[in-house]
Amino acid sequence: MKKNIDLPDYLPIFPLPGALLLPNSKLPLHIFEPKYLAMFDEALQNSSRLIGMLQTKQSSIENHKDKLYEIGCAGRICSFSETDDGRYMITLTGISRFKILNFVDSFSPFIKAEVDWGEFSDDREKTILDHDFDRDSFFTLLKKYFSVKGLKTDWESLREADEEIIINSLSMLCPFEVEEKQALLESKNLVERRKMINTLMEFSLHIGSKGGLQ
Repeated sequence: MKKNIDLPDYLPIFPLPGALLLPNSKLPLHIFEPKYLAMFDEALQNSSRLIGMLQTKQSSIENHKDKLYEIGCAGRICSFSETDDGRYMITLTGISRFKILNFVDSFSPFIKAEVDWGEFSDDREKTILDHDFDRDSFFTLLKKYFSVKGLKTDWESLREADEEIIINSLSMLCPFEVEEKQALLESKNLVERRKMINTLMEFSLHIGSKGGLQ
């Protein structure tokens, strides 16, 4: 059983396209806009120290509520530092996914929402590993994908990492489209997420071999 954290009925929401957070993963963030500085200060005052990360649709930088996905992931502030000019460098640890029930009217400059956690109770249980995970074949495909995309990594460290770290890190860091990252977030479990990453990489390589856009 993973560490229990009281999950509140309401969350401050940080909408950010392409910034994917997954349970048991860490996401560094640079906070500088006044409304999100206020959000961070309020989150620190709550015992849960949770912030709800939510992607915006179609890579939109607008924060209109109708442009937000309804499923996100809550992260607990696990570390932070303040710069001389008042910005924050923070790190969130993914706790659980959630579903938006309602956006809440408030005087806060940032978005707040009523959320439901029930659909994702497995996020707080021991991870079910993928016993069909063929590490050799996966890394052969991954190296081709990284080569085509011009990406670099510490292959030795990545290969030695456990399965959950590998799959979740790639989901968060690979240059997938916003819609694809959302699909990875909504994957039922680690097995489904790994299969989807495989499909996304294979599709990208296929498009590239046909002379399509990278």
